[in-house]
Amino acid sequence: MNREVIREDTGRVYDRAPAKEYAPSKPSDIVQRGLRRRYRAERRFRRMGIAAILISLAFLAFLFISILGNGYTAVLQTHIRLKVHFDAEFFSQGEMGADYPGLVKESLYAMFPDVSGRSDKRRLVGLVSSGAAFHLRRMVLEDRALIGARRSIWVPADDDVDMLVKGHLAPQSGRLSPEQLAWIDRLKAAGDLKKKFNRAFFLAGDSREPELAGIRGAVYGSFFTLLITLLLSFPLGLATAVYLEEFAPRNRWTDLIEVNINNLAAVPSIVFGLLGLAVFLNAFGLPRSAPLVGGLVLTLMTLPVIIIASRAALQSVPPSIRDAALSIGASKMQMILHHVLPLALPGMLTGAIIGMARALGETAPLLMIGMVAFIVDIPGNLTAPATALPVQIFLWADSPERAFVERTSAATLVLLAFLILMNGMAVVLRKKFERRW
Repeated sequence: MNREVIREDTGRVYDRAPAKEYAPSKPSDIVQRGLRRRYRAERRFRRMGIAAILISLAFLAFLFISILGNGYTAVLQTHIRLKVHFDAEFFSQGEMGADYPGLVKESLYAMFPDVSGRSDKRRLVGLVSSGAAFHLRRMVLEDRALIGARRSIWVPADDDVDMLVKGHLAPQSGRLSPEQLAWIDRLKAAGDLKKKFNRAFFLAGDSREPELAGIRGAVYGSFFTLLITLLLSFPLGLATAVYLEEFAPRNRWTDLIEVNINNLAAVPSIVFGLLGLAVFLNAFGLPRSAPLVGGLVLTLMTLPVIIIASRAALQSVPPSIRDAALSIGASKMQMILHHVLPLALPGMLTGAIIGMARALGETAPLLMIGMVAFIVDIPGNLTAPATALPVQIFLWADSPERAFVERTSAATLVLLAFLILMNGMAVVLRKKFERRW
C-alpha cells in the first residue's frame, strides 16, 4: 500500500501509516466481559462482608475476654481463719447485744500477740472484713451452744486483701502497709488464709463493702419485674395482633394505629421511663423503686415488639388454612382459636422471648422510676423496694473500689448468661415448631 500522500495546499509529501483495523466485537465477548466484571464485584463484596464479620467477631471476643478476665475471680473470695473464743463475758447483754466486733478483735490479737500499738492493732483488724462480726452473730443465733466454746472459723477478708491475693492489687500500690503485708505472709505460711467459694456473691444482697456484696436482691428484683412484664405484655400483645390482623377493618384509623405501633418500637427506652414517672408514680401514686412499677414501664416498652412479631407470625399462616376451616362450617372465632393461633403461636412465643430479653437488659427506664436506690434487703413481693440486675451493674460500675470492678464484670457475665439463655430458647422454639409453607 502506498504510504505517501501529497498535500494540495503546500505541495509537500508526507508519509502516512496505514490505519489499524478493528474487528467488531461479538455479543458473546461483550457478555463475557460483563460477567467477569460482575464476578469481580461479587468477590470484592464477599471479601468485604467476611472482613466485616471477622472484625465484629474480634471486637466481640475482645469484649468477652475482657469481661471474663475481670470477673471470673469473683467466684472465689479470700477468707481468714480465726480461732474464736466465745467468752461468756461478751454475751452479758444477751446474744442480740453481744460485742461481736470485740470477739473478732480479741481473736486477731491472740493470733498476733506481738502487735501492741493502737495504730498497728487498727491495721491488723483492717485485714478482716466488717462482715466477720455479722457472721459470728449469725452463728451464735443459730447455735447458742457456741457460747463459752472455742472454734476455728473462716471469715471474709477485707477487699484489699482479697485483691492482693488474687493478683489484682500490687504490693507497692500503697493500699496495704508493710506491716499488713507481713501479717498476710504469716497467715499464708500458717495456712490461715485461703480462697474459698464466694457464696455471698450469689446469696447476699447489695453492700457498700465489696467482699459482702451479692446479686441475689438484684436477681429477685429482675425476676419480679419480668414476671409483671410477661403477664401483662404477652396477653395484650397477642390480643392486639389478632384484632389488627383478623378483625380490624382496613381504614385510616387502623393504618394510623399500625404506624404508631411501628414507631413506638423504635422509641428510646428512656422515654418510657419518663412516661412511667409521670403516670404511674406522679399520677397514680404507686410505690417508687418497686418491681410492680418497673414491670408496668417495661410492659409499655415491650408491647410494640410483641405486637409486631405476633402479626408477622399470623401473616405467615397461609390463607388456605383459614378458607378450609371456614368452608367446613367453623366460625371465624373457631377458625382463629383452633387453627390459626396454634400455627402462629411458635412465632409469637419467639417474639415474646426476644422482647423479654430486651426488657431484661434495660436500665434507663428503671433509673427514671427510682430503681437505682441502694437496696440491701432481698425483695419479698411485688411492691417491696428492689433493684434490677442491669441497675446493680450500673451502681457497682460507679464505685471507686477495685473489688467492685470484679463484681461488676461477674454480674455482667450472669446477665449475659440469662440473655443468651433466653435468645437460645427463642431459637430452639423457632426451629422446633416452625413450619414452612
